[in-house]
Amino acid sequence: MELKDKLVSSFFAYEDGLDVQSQLHDICSDAIKKFDKKGFPTKKEEAWKYTSLNAILKQNYSLFPKAETGLEFKDVMRYFIHDIDSYKIAFVDGRYSSNLSATSHDGLDVCLMSSALSKPKYRAIIEKYFNKTANTEDSLTALNTAFIKEGAFINIPKGKIVDKPIQILHFSTGKEPAMMLQPRNLIVVGEHAQVQIIERHQSLTENPVLTNVVTEIFADKRSLVDYYKIQNDNPGASLIDNTYISQEKESHASVHTFSIGGHLTRNNLNFYHKDERVMSTLKGITIIGEKQHVDHHTLVNHACPNCDSHQDYKGIYSDRSTGVFNGKIIVEKEAQKTNAFQQNNNILLDDKATINTKPQLEIFADDVKCSHGCTIGQLDEDAMFYLRSRGIPTKEAKALLMYAFANNVLESVKIPEVKARINKLIAKKLGVNLGFEL
Repeated sequence: MELKDKLVSSFFAYEDGLDVQSQLHDICSDAIKKFDKKGFPTKKEEAWKYTSLNAILKQNYSLFPKAETGLEFKDVMRYFIHDIDSYKIAFVDGRYSSNLSATSHDGLDVCLMSSALSKPKYRAIIEKYFNKTANTEDSLTALNTAFIKEGAFINIPKGKIVDKPIQILHFSTGKEPAMMLQPRNLIVVGEHAQVQIIERHQSLTENPVLTNVVTEIFADKRSLVDYYKIQNDNPGASLIDNTYISQEKESHASVHTFSIGGHLTRNNLNFYHKDERVMSTLKGITIIGEKQHVDHHTLVNHACPNCDSHQDYKGIYSDRSTGVFNGKIIVEKEAQKTNAFQQNNNILLDDKATINTKPQLEIFADDVKCSHGCTIGQLDEDAMFYLRSRGIPTKEAKALLMYAFANNVLESVKIPEVKARINKLIAKKLGVNLGFEL
């Protein structure tokens, strides 16, 4: 049975656990119908022209894995950024893990989506925000919505400055030969509130794992959201990440994406401006090799005047790896005084490495400042000669140049421990000791 048919037929078993009289049941039912009609995206669609899901869809995934209770903190400690004090929300094989989590807090709601969807105290928030900014016509988002059950629900009240970062970690144990996970996160940041969030998906074996995650983020007036995605999974893991961010007046939301590991990674990152003087920051570093594939699709919809957006993505590709960058900026007619910047720079280290890059601007206003560009090249031979002439071995010289190439993205990371961890991951990926104190 094909995976699509298996998912659709499995929905009826999943549906038995839903209240047929609830609004959630109607949302899930409509979503599975949309997925059934559209199916998985193919290369015939322009947005998926350079990314094929065929290979990963052939696996016989377990859709409802059994809960794993034997995992201890010592088994996964290295995947947490454990040298900072933080709130922790951990999931194992799609289920919440209380022994790996630390959510005791003061003045903010940090709980599970299953709790938020079922408890009356959260009903108003769910009705106002859940499934409101996600693209309900997207087939993969619809698939996630149909099976909505678990994930992180974070509600930051008005004026609350969260005192330490929140780490969201999803572990897959590999107890099943192949596993499909579909976490759903909802993050609401109130007026004048501030929060930093670190997200990671990590498989613990080489068994195939397909994760289709949807995250909705709402940034209210003058709020600040600082979000970090660390993507350094095992070779058998594939990730489809759909993130939707809605921003109100004078809010600032930034997302840094570090794509280093995994088999296939697709990042769909969408920003929507709902009022004036909004600032959006999208930055990413991709360093992959072998037959890895990373696809970044970004959208910034400037719908209001006097707003800024800044995109900067760096990619380093070796062996037979493949990269895709498709960044779209839409400036609506009403969005005068928009300032939008987009840049994608790439280095190909081997002849068989590939990058497909497509920056896009759709501008309907006449008083804007917009720029976009992309570069594809190799390491600077003159710079290599300079470093080699000063006694630096070739391998280390190449690593230094590649690190310098990506460094301006790291400069904007606001959590020192995250920056240190990314430095360490980059050094390991490049196979050298760059001399950082970690």
